[in-house]
Amino acid sequence: MQRRIPRTRIRRTVAAMAATAGVFALTACGSGFNDPQASGGASGSAGALSSSDQPLTVLIGSSGDAETAAVKSAVADWSSSSGTKATVQAASDLNQQLSQGFASGKPADVFYLGADTFANYAKQGSLLAYGDQLKNKDDYYPSLVTNFTYDGKFTCAPKDFSTLALEINTKMWDAAGLTDADVPTTWDQLKSVAQKLTTPKVAGLVTSNEYQRLGAFMVEAGGNLMNDTSTKATADSAANKQALTYVQDGLKSGWWKFTTDVGAGWGGEAFGKGQAAMTIEGNWITGAMKSDYPDVDYKVVPLPAGPAGKGTLQFTNCWGIAADSPNQAAALKLVEQLTSSDDQLAFAKAFGPMPSVQSAADGWKKIYPDYSAFIDSADFAKGVPTAAGNGDVVTDLNSKLGSLKTADIDSLLGTAQKNLSALQG
Repeated sequence: MQRRIPRTRIRRTVAAMAATAGVFALTACGSGFNDPQASGGASGSAGALSSSDQPLTVLIGSSGDAETAAVKSAVADWSSSSGTKATVQAASDLNQQLSQGFASGKPADVFYLGADTFANYAKQGSLLAYGDQLKNKDDYYPSLVTNFTYDGKFTCAPKDFSTLALEINTKMWDAAGLTDADVPTTWDQLKSVAQKLTTPKVAGLVTSNEYQRLGAFMVEAGGNLMNDTSTKATADSAANKQALTYVQDGLKSGWWKFTTDVGAGWGGEAFGKGQAAMTIEGNWITGAMKSDYPDVDYKVVPLPAGPAGKGTLQFTNCWGIAADSPNQAAALKLVEQLTSSDDQLAFAKAFGPMPSVQSAADGWKKIYPDYSAFIDSADFAKGVPTAAGNGDVVTDLNSKLGSLKTADIDSLLGTAQKNLSALQG
């Protein structure tokens, strides 16, 4: 849920480019915010790994044929070299199939798992906490490791990730008399260029009304919904109020509009149809633009810094290993291979995701030189909440952000604070 991107077929492109971090969200059990998950203990320790002759099963949430083929090829190569049989299944509904597997006591050995859902499974004791046994554990971006740390344990290896950046329609930019020197690096500059780009038919900036976009401004103001480890609610901070006030002022002034205001399903659609001169999306937008709006010329730049400095949101998922897997040792070896620099760059070429290991960053930028702003933003990116049960809270917040233009910000953030605090017991 955390990314909540396009409601159309673009979801498939999103999954490819952004590693499906939020598309496969698992909402909390129960009807209240303070009942995030049935108690089941902590994730299984990786001290003594199970080992057997049984083949591995790998369950993925695929964006399409390119991703499925790339993962199957990589797993087949590993299987051939290791001597351990392994099969890959592309789930039709990853959430449902994961839940059914755990409920039946026969989960896949290895599987995709979103940052916003893994804590639910970790709380149940369904996951092997194997992160500290990875040979390449120091190569992952530290912020991604934080995303997948539960109860102090690095639980699962980040598979890939995405960040938000600013996309600019270069034709509209030039027509407004703007140059490279005008690319905004502060909030004031963003407002200034958006005003110049706004016409009766085009909004200077169009974004979705969700935390998964507006939260970037919270980070730039020095806030976020929770602290970095998702152990403390910080929704009602002064920084978050400052961020939403900036957005609200933009909406009232007319240089900022939400996708719902222009009849678009997501920022990429508004941008592609020429309803927006600028939008804020992740690297999944590149695939959508190429397939659906190939004639639109645009450039990607980092989000402008806020009062607290540079900031953006990141979205990610990991390779989960089942605590009940009879062949954890082989599963760990497979994950190490799939998250190696070579395999992740092969995935990048095949279907576009950004690698989770720092050693592959330069290689990714060579493949996608025009989109380097996305991976460069990893240095100042913050993750979305990962506390068990957070999905319902963010959904509730998003339902209120749609009316941000006239909303009472203190009340809006106060409700989110109360709901997030309830998750902490």
